[in-house]
Amino acid sequence: MRVATWNINGLGARLGFLLHWLRARQPDVVALQELKLVDEKFPRAELAELGYGAVTHGQKSWNGVAVLSREPGELVQCGLPGQEELGARLLTVRVGDLHVSSVYVPNGKFVGHEDFPKKLAWLDALGAHLGAGHGAAGVHVIGGDFNLCPAGVDSWNEAGLHGRIFHTDDERARFRRLLDQGLVDVFRARHPETQAFSWWDYRAGSFHKGQGLRIDFLLATPAAAERVKEVAIDRDYRKKQEGLIPSDHAPVYADLA
Repeated sequence: MRVATWNINGLGARLGFLLHWLRARQPDVVALQELKLVDEKFPRAELAELGYGAVTHGQKSWNGVAVLSREPGELVQCGLPGQEELGARLLTVRVGDLHVSSVYVPNGKFVGHEDFPKKLAWLDALGAHLGAGHGAAGVHVIGGDFNLCPAGVDSWNEAGLHGRIFHTDDERARFRRLLDQGLVDVFRARHPETQAFSWWDYRAGSFHKGQGLRIDFLLATPAAAERVKEVAIDRDYRKKQEGLIPSDHAPVYADLA
């Protein structure tokens, strides 16, 4: 089973690119983030032609998460309890024996902005939600854009950016708490010393300069992590494909036995 996560950065603008990737990579389950459209506008017919159903939690112009799957998906959780004012950012779906969550952590803008403590509070709420039995047990994969670099190796410029947004001790401490609850960052578990990125700014040629960040993760419970055979950041799909414009994020996928 191939399970993936991808911040698509606007599904309306990126549908053709998504369909291209689905045909090429043949994932079984996909957690999508940043749909930027309401549920009524979700392209169910186009995805159904490729054999995918979808459970969605959309929002006009901003945010929005979905789980695509070949097998029928059953809604488990829509929205992060207590954090609804920050938008459509969490969705959990059961697909067979697997629970899959799609998570889109608030950006926070910059340290000192009023949105930054809201980001930290959202991460606290996510940890509490998962720790209360909504993710720390069973076969569960949590895919998402976490908008933080867990460690220096996850940034192209840790020395220059440490202490700034995505690189703060406060953000990293909250990510560690998720791991302390038993979740496994499956890319880092398989590739403990590899510097690889999942996001590159559109500006200033960041992708070609290698100036990226690893902020998109697949976190797995032990029962799911032990089934992981390989995990990869699909860097080729941060490039144009047949004239189609990519998201600024690359997909991340794991193959499970």
